[in-house]
Amino acid sequence: MLGIKEIEAIIPHRHPFLLIDRIEELEPGVRAVGYKAVSFDEPYFAGHFPGEPVMPGVLIVEALAQTGAVAALSLEENKGKTAYFGGMDHVRFKKKVVPGNVLRLECQIIRQKGPVGVGNAVATIDGKVAVSAELTFMIG
Repeated sequence: MLGIKEIEAIIPHRHPFLLIDRIEELEPGVRAVGYKAVSFDEPYFAGHFPGEPVMPGVLIVEALAQTGAVAALSLEENKGKTAYFGGMDHVRFKKKVVPGNVLRLECQIIRQKGPVGVGNAVATIDGKVAVSAELTFMIG
């Protein structure tokens, strides 16, 4: 299991934009499974939405991308590099994410050619899909 310090050693994201609390499964260059405990104290809840806090979908996709970046950047040849978004396809939002939820974030890299790759990503809550997406990344 990787905690915050180990995650920060792999990807450049920092508070308040580091959106993964821990990584529980890691196959470098293949896949990663992480978790994000959604707290009522998240800064975006002040405005999204007052009286009905909902985690913005784009931040869930970002959390999935960070999980995929941990997998991609864990390879020895990618250490110290950054994974950038190249695109998002087939993004589907199926369930609201609210304070108290624990997101399971899984990203599997399905293909890579040189610095460009694609990952299948799914965020679930208690086994139910909240968000799914195909994420394209570039390592630089």
